[in-house]
Amino acid sequence: MIGDQAHVVRGRGGRLVSAPAGAAAAGLVMTVAVAGLVLLVVADGAPALAPARPDGPAPPARKEAKAWRALEPGLDLGEFPSPRPSDRGDSIVRLLRVDPARFDLRLMNASASGQGRPLTAKAWCARAGLVAAINASMYQIDHRTSVSLMKTGTHTNNSRLSKDRAILAFDRLDASVPPVTIIDRDCDDFEALRGRYGTLVQSIRMISCKGRNVWSPQPRRWSTAAIGRDAQGRVLFVHVRSPYSTHDLIDILMALPAGIERALYVEGGPEAQLYVTSGGREYEWVGSYESGFNEDDDNHAAWPVPNVIGIVRRAPPPKGPAR
Repeated sequence: MIGDQAHVVRGRGGRLVSAPAGAAAAGLVMTVAVAGLVLLVVADGAPALAPARPDGPAPPARKEAKAWRALEPGLDLGEFPSPRPSDRGDSIVRLLRVDPARFDLRLMNASASGQGRPLTAKAWCARAGLVAAINASMYQIDHRTSVSLMKTGTHTNNSRLSKDRAILAFDRLDASVPPVTIIDRDCDDFEALRGRYGTLVQSIRMISCKGRNVWSPQPRRWSTAAIGRDAQGRVLFVHVRSPYSTHDLIDILMALPAGIERALYVEGGPEAQLYVTSGGREYEWVGSYESGFNEDDDNHAAWPVPNVIGIVRRAPPPKGPAR
């Protein structure tokens, strides 16, 4: 094992569980140009989750406020120039920051009853009333089944627990655990925690519970979609169109003023995508570059994918009786 990526390989038209390297993709596609931006206008007694313990030096301080833009309460968009420019694309790291106190996560599966077929992230949002959506994980050659464990409270896409070390967990069944977390099997008791969440999505770990980059350096690179969690327990949907090796991208993410503590890899190549509709605007980022498959920045279309993780606004708490 030379890194957490050592047992997954991309295959055209799907995903096969076998040997090294994953892949991910991300990019920006919009329809109306506005000022240079293209967009569409329209607890106690519970199993403890181990805290992140960064081992390296603290990243350099940056002015965070300018990078983040509030889309609505509990939802912020961050656009950060990479400290390591890529030779293709804009070298921008885009983060959608989600407050679980205001938004719930949803796992959408084409394999679930009544869902039918793979859709783009935008189409998944339209169908399910989601505010945003990102790839849920890599998938197998049947264009339905995830490569590892994936389930909700009512549907199991894949019951197989693979060797991957990270599991995104939400839809909590016990108020003593966080509403959303990334379980690290090297630090957390997964068997004790799995029954406390309704939805589990397993994928390849990027940043460990000890704050370490767990991918080995490699020459292959791609656009990337990922999901992280910050120090305040907020969810981060990550999209980077410009190609980087995953090892290098993890170093970049850890250097940003985003407070990212844990992260897992969800997709690569032209399939990777992030869609957001908020504040009367729509944003859609898609991937393009992938070593050995599409070594160019020429893809501008979102590909249908079978599984996405989306967010929905939480209902406001009921008001008390008038006095």
